[in-house]
Amino acid sequence: MEMKEKSRPVQKAVDISEKGKTPDGEATSLNRRLYMQLLAFGGCTDTEPIITALQNSGLSCVLYAEVNDPTGIGLLTFHEDPAHFVTDVRPVTQTEPFQPLTPKLEFSMLGRTYSIGYEKDLEYVLLRKPAERVTNNEWPWAIWYPIKRKGSFETLSNDEQMTILREHGGIGRAYGGSGHGLDIRLATHGLDKNDGDFITGLVGNNLTGLSKIVQRMRKTVQTSTYLERLGPFFVGHAIYQHLEPSDEQVR
Repeated sequence: MEMKEKSRPVQKAVDISEKGKTPDGEATSLNRRLYMQLLAFGGCTDTEPIITALQNSGLSCVLYAEVNDPTGIGLLTFHEDPAHFVTDVRPVTQTEPFQPLTPKLEFSMLGRTYSIGYEKDLEYVLLRKPAERVTNNEWPWAIWYPIKRKGSFETLSNDEQMTILREHGGIGRAYGGSGHGLDIRLATHGLDKNDGDFITGLVGNNLTGLSKIVQRMRKTVQTSTYLERLGPFFVGHAIYQHLEPSDEQVR
């Protein structure tokens, strides 16, 4: 008697696009996002050659003078294509002004923008807004730090998670609306050598406001209960900011 082979369940296609909603509440999606990378170096006693090299490179980037190291700098670059960091950024960091410097790997960060699901203009939120925020010369101060959540957060129901995240987000909106600082949120799953989950970037016109945001966030349920690791913190002041108009992310 011939045996019939059992039919295999049909596998649904995996959708990796970012999700949002139109003003009318209809679901939208966009399979684009911005990758952002921070590289830090020590031993920089003269930033002018670094700035000149960046000006000649045509990179969209921010150069920070590190506050906690008098010879420290941080280079923030960003692009839709993650290969950009290898094909375009890497050669620049191997030129003469960078070669004598010492990489500070504890501050190396790489992440991607993501949506939560309610954003109305995905292209702006995922691509243009982060680039505009970090290159705004009225907001030269910045704090960048990685975050790792405890596994117990993932066992919570979606409603419980959203309640916790709304508390966190509400504080960010309040401080941002008051002009004390704005955030950049990046996912780092599989991109962080220390197995982090997210990167937060805070930018503003004064360092006190950014410090106050971090202080206020300590009291949230997410930070006080569901974070396993926070930091190290890179604190910098922008000394060069450039947004290349021809980049795909700002079209």
